[in-house]
Amino acid sequence: MAEAILTRLFQQQLYQGSEVLISEPDAKRRNFLQQTYQVAVTPDNQETIETTDALLLAIKPQILNKVVERLDLGQPRENYPLVISILAGVSLDRLESGFPNYPVVRVMPNTPATVGAGMTAISPGTKVEEHHLTLARSIFEAVGEVVQVSESLIDAVTGLSGSGPAFVAMMVEALADGGVASGLPRAIATKLAIQTVLGTAQLLQVKELHPAQLKDQVTSPGGTTITGVAQLERSGFRSAVIEAVQAAYRRSLELGKS
Repeated sequence: MAEAILTRLFQQQLYQGSEVLISEPDAKRRNFLQQTYQVAVTPDNQETIETTDALLLAIKPQILNKVVERLDLGQPRENYPLVISILAGVSLDRLESGFPNYPVVRVMPNTPATVGAGMTAISPGTKVEEHHLTLARSIFEAVGEVVQVSESLIDAVTGLSGSGPAFVAMMVEALADGGVASGLPRAIATKLAIQTVLGTAQLLQVKELHPAQLKDQVTSPGGTTITGVAQLERSGFRSAVIEAVQAAYRRSLELGKS
């Protein structure tokens, strides 16, 4: 995810390679990043704290404590860098405890960010000011849409937009399977399914339609679509999707307590 964000920031020309410092413990990975993106690299996390305006935390949540323990954060500073965390399940309280005096933003992006079509939720900590939010938004607007939510809603965001791409992918697969079952070649069925989902999402967004409006526009009396909709209702399609989001939400809550 961090590399996807980095790539989009360069494509959008928000930053140049000379403005980015990446801390990476693996020498081969450092060399790859330096050669590929023309960025500065270091094996020393402390250097990133001392020389940057914004620090993007993109590590495994379970090693956060080890990383923080090795940092010298005790020196008072005139301007503390903004700490941006994309760590799943790590609360603002825990982040602010690890980075005292630092403005902290908790962020939940999703995988479509890798192609610039992401959906990111931002939740600011207690020391975050408006210019910090502006900086955080500018970074994640480079990879898609951004909304600001209270931290109490982050787990719901995780269940919907964080886990949602997997649910949509399953629906695309099922649509394609239905096409194959009806006689279409696999490649054509898959292309039809992907473009149908993509086009429908764009139509809803551009025309600012409620999903129910579009459904009603497509369903003519006694036609094929209303017949299919009725079958989806009998099969509990909407309930299954709602329950999937709620299950992912509950799991996110559990992970945050572990």
